[in-house]
Amino acid sequence: MDILFFSAQPYDIHYFNQANQQGEHRFRFLEAQLNEDNTALIKEETAVCVFVNDKVNAAVINILHEKGVRLIALRCAGFNNVDLKAAAAVGIKVVRVPAYSPHAVAEHAVALLLALNRKIYKAYNRVRDNNFTLNGLEGFDLFGKTIGVVGTGNIGAVFCKIMLGFGCKVYAHDIYENEELLEAGVKYVSLDTIFGQSEVISLHCPLMESTRHMINADSIASMKMGVVLINTSRGGLVDTAAVVAALKNGHIGALGIDVYEQEEHLFFQNFSGSIIQDDVLSRLTTFPNVLVTAHQGFFTKEALTQIAEVTLNNIRSFEKSELLLNEVK
Repeated sequence: MDILFFSAQPYDIHYFNQANQQGEHRFRFLEAQLNEDNTALIKEETAVCVFVNDKVNAAVINILHEKGVRLIALRCAGFNNVDLKAAAAVGIKVVRVPAYSPHAVAEHAVALLLALNRKIYKAYNRVRDNNFTLNGLEGFDLFGKTIGVVGTGNIGAVFCKIMLGFGCKVYAHDIYENEELLEAGVKYVSLDTIFGQSEVISLHCPLMESTRHMINADSIASMKMGVVLINTSRGGLVDTAAVVAALKNGHIGALGIDVYEQEEHLFFQNFSGSIIQDDVLSRLTTFPNVLVTAHQGFFTKEALTQIAEVTLNNIRSFEKSELLLNEVK
């Protein structure tokens, strides 16, 4: 099958070519994001492979349909950037990679937490300047602290287990309770309890209308002073302007994010020689207690290998008219 990749980076090319060593599919890789302005780049491809920041709205989907595209293959778990109703209306199937390496994202969330708490990034820069003082690098023991986890799917569940290993008290909130986590000592509570009693809150839930801006001025006001907030899930879960205000008044003690609600304009691109026009993100990066990474939580060898293999298996199943196990409807 002929497949056109949008938002393709060098690592996408490497891992997908590696998974296609038998030459079963023909690839064309574009660095450009898919949107209404560049659908003309589509030629004879039957499938398009897209990532988290590609815009696959109704207008784009109608053009895909006119050009003969029959499959949208997401090489990620999230699908909030795809108009599923529009795709269904024109008969285009949508598949995704529901799980690749939950350990990759969960471990990255832990890395953000540890780096913020123990000021690793500050210490690194000091030592490089031959400054070996410890003033301002004080952290706190995670042992015994209450960690609130919103969402206990594959990634959230791994994060819970890691926090239990640190000796933390783990509170979780999800519409479905994980029996394994319950047996391990995780306590399921209301979202209000998560907000009100946690020293650390980590988000691991999908972005839907019901979860959009779940972290807002009101929910922040109910949190403990100095709470540490970690988000490696979806940027839209957080009202960034409200978080900036809470960082300024000290209500949020530290923020670690791997996602950002306006990231499609920035992430996976190099603006090192430019002035960033996003004032909110620019303000965020001025805080000494904020750590931003550019959606790299998934970025491990194991995860990239799994993403390529599952994506191609999804395409193979579609081509053979087999049951699409990872179809999004």
